[in-house]
Amino acid sequence: MSGTVDLDALAAHVRELGPAAYLVSVGDGPAPHVVSVEARFEDGALRAAVGRHTAANLAQRPAATFVWPPAGGDHSLIVDGTATVDRDGGVVAVRPTRAVLHRVAGAPAEVPSCIALERS
Repeated sequence: MSGTVDLDALAAHVRELGPAAYLVSVGDGPAPHVVSVEARFEDGALRAAVGRHTAANLAQRPAATFVWPPAGGDHSLIVDGTATVDRDGGVVAVRPTRAVLHRVAGAPAEVPSCIALERS
């Protein structure tokens, strides 16, 4: 990571794209586990209700990635972070460590391919 995530910019993008996102975790096997969630940005973390499988994955391996598809634009939002699972296992809080806007396939070549959301 080259800088600290600009949480204000991240919060603005999450509001713009809405709560529907995908959350990626990794279990015991080599394949990632991807689920659809409703995420909200609160107190410097992305929070989402999750099922038992995702909660168990993140309790063992706290690396998490959220992905928001583009909402009519040229970029998806991808946020990597470290997850904490609540005591009941129903909600995760992910502290962002890296956030980028990534150009979608088919976007014009003049559109930047990757824009980091970091404080300078």
